[in-house]
Amino acid sequence: MTDRIEAAAAELRPLLQDFILWARENAPGSDSNLVGSVALWHRLIASTDVGRWRQADLRTVLLDRMPQVVEDPDAAADGMVPSIRAYLTFLSETDRLTKGSAALTELLTELDHLEDDFVDAMEDLVEQDDYGDEDEEETDGLGDFEPFADELAELPTIRLRPDAELAAAARRAKLIVKARDLAIWVGSERRVGETNLLTDAEITEALGALGLAVPAAGDRPLADSVPALWNIWNLAIDLDFLQPEGEDTVSADADTTEWPFEEDDDVLDAWMAGLHSIDYGDPELEDEDATIALSGLTRALLVRVLLATGSKPLADLRTELAEAVSEYDEQGADAWTSAIAQYGDPLSPVLDWLAGYGMVEVEHEQVRLTPLGMEGVVHLADDADIELDARPAIDAMTALDLLSFSAELPEEEADAEFAAWMELRRPDHAAKELLEAAAEDDADALVRVQAASMVGSLGEVAVPAWQEALNEPSLRPYAATHLAQLGIEDAPAPTQADTHWLILDMLTISAGLGRPEFVSSLDDIGNVPNLISLLDVIWKVPHPHLEELLEAIGKAHPDKQVGKAAKRALFKARSAHN
Repeated sequence: MTDRIEAAAAELRPLLQDFILWARENAPGSDSNLVGSVALWHRLIASTDVGRWRQADLRTVLLDRMPQVVEDPDAAADGMVPSIRAYLTFLSETDRLTKGSAALTELLTELDHLEDDFVDAMEDLVEQDDYGDEDEEETDGLGDFEPFADELAELPTIRLRPDAELAAAARRAKLIVKARDLAIWVGSERRVGETNLLTDAEITEALGALGLAVPAAGDRPLADSVPALWNIWNLAIDLDFLQPEGEDTVSADADTTEWPFEEDDDVLDAWMAGLHSIDYGDPELEDEDATIALSGLTRALLVRVLLATGSKPLADLRTELAEAVSEYDEQGADAWTSAIAQYGDPLSPVLDWLAGYGMVEVEHEQVRLTPLGMEGVVHLADDADIELDARPAIDAMTALDLLSFSAELPEEEADAEFAAWMELRRPDHAAKELLEAAAEDDADALVRVQAASMVGSLGEVAVPAWQEALNEPSLRPYAATHLAQLGIEDAPAPTQADTHWLILDMLTISAGLGRPEFVSSLDDIGNVPNLISLLDVIWKVPHPHLEELLEAIGKAHPDKQVGKAAKRALFKARSAHN
């Protein structure tokens, strides 16, 4: 069954990649993982044609199969039906619903009829999980980061390199070059088979294009003897170098030959799109169960190198991972022995893939994460909902980076970041950078307050930057206030509107901290009559958060008179806006 699943998944991958691109504009809330699971099982148990959907197929897949295979019934209950509705619409709008399919309207009607039963089935699964055997412990996979969450949280600050450096490293990734070369070899509208991606003759040609050796003839079909080719093929799909062109046809994307791309953002977007290809580095053995036992080995190596702050002896990794494999799977020890027999070192395919993707370097029997590798592992941890203290390196930190990170740090730590950042800049230039960064988004009050505080600490050297900031509506209140405090001649005096803007910024920040903090900030403004007087005039200030703050005051303040005054002010603000 595993071979059939792998073949079906490979067949579906280009189609699902197209769906993801379509959904970004047409159904942004769709969950491609849920769609992928349904599409896969539809292909395996309902129809050999991925584009033929009948009403009965929906019941077969959603009610008969999904309850047996779904990994997160809670997420499926919330998102499965809307995601499948989007997928069927995608198939219809892109002319992929093939002959023999029901009409889209019939499919969507049937989906509506099944929705309640499907949600009930998912809720039953959730209850089974909640009330199952309490003594049964969940086992984490070999490559899961979650068991290391506490240790990862205690790591010292991880410093990330700037995009320009990362993009330069990504351009040198040998595996991406191979994926490009394979896509170029595929060319335009190459037919692919239903069970094998390519014929034996085509496989031989493709191996030659990649500089890979053709395996000696054996008992197995050639397609089953070239896992390295299929890994690069899948990487080319992940990178969007290969695209579907109708049923059973694939073509190289028009932009593939442009790799390495000129724009750094495009390079890093492509590299990130292929990041999960790290799983292709796991050893692939002749015995399927042994291969499964080593599944996750690449991720397991990465997390251990990260915990060693980015560098760890290969011998230590080999010892730890051999023990981990034995712990996570009862066949792990035998699988490790088989990998030794096949590769010499079970970590060889792991390190070859990671090095080829630019993530690790091995020197003097020491495995080290490259800056690109560190960036990738931080993203993998984030995907696993694990918090890491990762920030740009001081020399690569922009003013906006500094402001954004400092706003979330304890005061002493934020001051240290600011001091280190300032050591690399002239104070007058630093003031200009900070205020320009704060002006980028007039809705971000926290960044604005942070910038004003930092620039204010620089004293008179920041006067030119403050004077320039008078021309920015969101910064003018701060600039006028600080210039007045510095006693600068001819500087405009702060107006009542400036004061009101500062109040609204303060309320915006406190509102983000919760209801008690918000009400406390309102109390700091003054007593009820003072607050009502303020509401009578503050509605005129063109602050980006004005209306939501007035609405929040009306709901949060315990005094009814204040609530009424806030509602009146909100009505006036909306009328003026309209």
